[in-house]
Amino acid sequence: MRYYFYLLCICFTLFLASANAAEQQTEAPSKQQEQQALEQLKEPMYKPLMERYILDELKAVRQDQQQLREDVTKQVTHAQLDTADRALTYTTDTINNVFFIITATASILVLVGWNSLRDVKNKVEDIVNTRVSVITDEYEDRLKILEEKLRVRSEEILSNQERISITNEVHSLWMRANLESDYANKIEIFDEILKRKPEDVEAIAYKADALLEINQTAKAIDLCNQAIDIDSDYGYAYWQRACAFALIHEHADALADIKMALEYSPNLRNELLHESAFASLHDNNSFNTIVAGE
Repeated sequence: MRYYFYLLCICFTLFLASANAAEQQTEAPSKQQEQQALEQLKEPMYKPLMERYILDELKAVRQDQQQLREDVTKQVTHAQLDTADRALTYTTDTINNVFFIITATASILVLVGWNSLRDVKNKVEDIVNTRVSVITDEYEDRLKILEEKLRVRSEEILSNQERISITNEVHSLWMRANLESDYANKIEIFDEILKRKPEDVEAIAYKADALLEINQTAKAIDLCNQAIDIDSDYGYAYWQRACAFALIHEHADALADIKMALEYSPNLRNELLHESAFASLHDNNSFNTIVAGE
């Protein structure tokens, strides 16, 4: 505040001086007026110590500023030193705590029986190896099960492919057999079918039919018996055996097989009167009763 007061005084003094100079320039007083003015003066027009006083005050202000700067510098320096001291103290405490923790950990390890870090490492390795071994065995078992399933599935696929191939071949042979008019060739075709499907009762029955056409009744009966042994519900096998018995005049056996054939395949009833092998049975009352459906 004192500094601003001094500046205000200096400015006011300069203002008065400039005002006086302006008045002197605007009005040029005469010598008589000057003499009168001098006579009327009661105090001197200037103060001899004013300039010295102002200079001293400016010097004091400058010294105060320098002192203030020194004080601020000292405070900042002390603050920085305090901060550095705190950081150093914190670092020292942290390092001490870490060493305390290490010491405590080592003490605990000694108490529980682990005398060195090597023992810790060995125990950790044992635990890890045991766990890895268990996991490995588990996955090996899973892989074995998966391999077994894949093997079974592969065998099923190969078996199905083989069955499909055999089915296609058998279908082709059946078409050839239907187109073949020579019974000896038909028998050979049925033999090819039976090589691929030995228990195909339909092929056995139709081969027996072809054998009956070339008067090989005994072989036909054997084939019919074989077909019935494989599938006792196959009506056409009984039908072919009935035809064979009728051709050799075994009428009782023929009638029994006709009944069995009609029981398992009722649609064969329409063929009773059209089957040439049953010609010897047309005069048989039992046969006619069967034909009549009684």
